[in-house]
Parts: sequence; C-alpha cells; structure tokens
Amino acid sequence: MRNCVFCAIAAGEAPAIIVREWPDAMAVRPRSGGVHSRHVFVLPRVHVEDASTDPEVTAVVMCRAAELMAEHPAANLITSKGEAATQSVFHLHVPVVPRQEGDRLPLPWTPQHTVRPAAA
Repeated sequence: MRNCVFCAIAAGEAPAIIVREWPDAMAVRPRSGGVHSRHVFVLPRVHVEDASTDPEVTAVVMCRAAELMAEHPAANLITSKGEAATQSVFHLHVPVVPRQEGDRLPLPWTPQHTVRPAAA
C-alpha cells in the first residue's frame, strides 16, 4: 500500500526495532517509544486497514499478540478502528502493553480519568 508506514516496515523499507518476526506478522517497538520500553505493536505483513477488514488476518495477528502477551503477568491488548476510536495509522496493528500494579498508566475506562457521562 502506497504511503503506509507499516507496509514499509514489513517490506524492510523503513526503519523499525523488530522485537519478533513470524512469516505472517511482526512485532515492533513504537517509533515514539510507546508508553514504556516493553510496549510493542503486532502488525500483519500484508496491508489490512483495521481489525474488521479481514477477519482471518486479524485472527492471526491476535494470535501472535497473545503469544507476546503470555510472556507478561499483566498486559493490555488493544486495537482501534477509525479516527473516532483513535486509529492514526490505517494498517491493522495490535498494541501489547505490559502492565504492573500501580503503573498509573491511564486508559479511557480506568479510574485515573475524570468520570464523565456516558455517550448517547
């Protein structure tokens, strides 16, 4: 896919810190450094816009993410579809975010965020 940074990474045409590789997917560190040093993205080697585009590819990526998640006693597995859901790169990617008690990493559904009325 033209101008897709994750396609370029998968093709070896863009720099990335690769944590693990499989024939169908790869795990890379976020360029920004992520929320901490163990945060990774699992992405398919083929272009799939989001988790709903190709359920078979999504299943493979989730399986690979689960393999990484199993290495941690606590972790979040997250993906987004669409800008309204905070998707900023339109190539399926599943962040694996290891967690620990008291890490104070806020997520929209955790107590660290101000309570707000539910959306209609």
